[in-house]
Amino acid sequence: MNFRPLHDRVVVKRIESEAKTASGIIIPENAKEKPMEGEIIAVGNGARNEAGNVIALEVKAGDRVLFGKWSGTEIKIDGQDYLVMKESDIVGILTK
Repeated sequence: MNFRPLHDRVVVKRIESEAKTASGIIIPENAKEKPMEGEIIAVGNGARNEAGNVIALEVKAGDRVLFGKWSGTEIKIDGQDYLVMKESDIVGILTK
């Protein structure tokens, strides 16, 4: 991918949710909600504070994160769908 986000923005690839519930009910494609979980693909250098210093981001490429339902801007690169959002749109980092 030849795309690097600027400042405090990150590129996220949505992680698709299961098409079946825990009880075995299959959810049709048109009834699914957009997943709010994704993997960080690329990060910017960080935002600048009032003094002009760069504040590094807390997330890094490879992190699994949760974000708001309507967060980010959808883009398509090389036929793959991604979201570009600010780090502040990320709710938290998922750990194992």
